[in-house]
Amino acid sequence: QVQLVESGGGLVQAGGSLRLSCAASGLTFSTYTMGWFRQAPGKGRDFVAAISWSGGATYYADAVKGRFTISRDNDNNRVYLQMNNLRPDDTAVYYCAAPPESNLFVTGERQYAYWGQGTQVTIDS
Repeated sequence: QVQLVESGGGLVQAGGSLRLSCAASGLTFSTYTMGWFRQAPGKGRDFVAAISWSGGATYYADAVKGRFTISRDNDNNRVYLQMNNLRPDDTAVYYCAAPPESNLFVTGERQYAYWGQGTQVTIDS
């Protein structure tokens, strides 16, 4: 079955950087769009970024545009989220996700079928 495992979360000062990683298995990784979402305390899960199966297309939420970069390594079945200039309102659990089908570029939470367990990111002001 599909497994997504995030890592790289932690506690950093405002203005700092973190790089999240997601290791995928159980799917033909190079044919799947991958997405990152986040859920802040007491809030719903929000879209952060998505990258197409080839890496040729990316899409970002306005709140992170210019600060976060999504990338992928299809040889090693990993997707990354480089987060720079972090702010306290970036504090959330970050999830890696994949849609139910290959070759489908989507950004809505309900359009994703597979989810990791999440990694906590805390930004200290």
